[in-house]
Amino acid sequence: MALHCTECGFVNAESANYCQRCGALLPRDDGTGDPITATYQLGDEGELIPEEHGPSASGPALVIYAGGGRAGESFPVTGERTTIGRRETSDIFLDDVTVSRDHAILSARGGEWFLDDGGSLNGTYVNRERIDSVRLTHGDEVQIGKYRMTFYER
Repeated sequence: MALHCTECGFVNAESANYCQRCGALLPRDDGTGDPITATYQLGDEGELIPEEHGPSASGPALVIYAGGGRAGESFPVTGERTTIGRRETSDIFLDDVTVSRDHAILSARGGEWFLDDGGSLNGTYVNRERIDSVRLTHGDEVQIGKYRMTFYER
């Protein structure tokens, strides 16, 4: 069974989660109504360690689906504030010259999650629109530099 992209109409392989042409999240249904995806953590020696989904996984996360050879890497969001940037001490370190050292901040406000641009030169994009600050919802696409990520509320 082939999957048709709802954004551009491209016919993708059955196993694809994102469109090979435009990168949009493909509509998938496993009976639960949730998208099907696999996420991984990067181990100390560069190996991919599968991360479990389901009842044991809780809290929001950003999952890279394209860029930098890090597709599938997941960043659970812990605490009230998560820094994103090229600074090695960032909570989410993105090694790309188009990413500012202090590029963006993901923060909890009133029980909701917001992504704020940190005054970056190249901008922060949510669902392909440049933002200064935006409330994130489940499935939003975040682009910072060459990295494209999906925001998941679990």
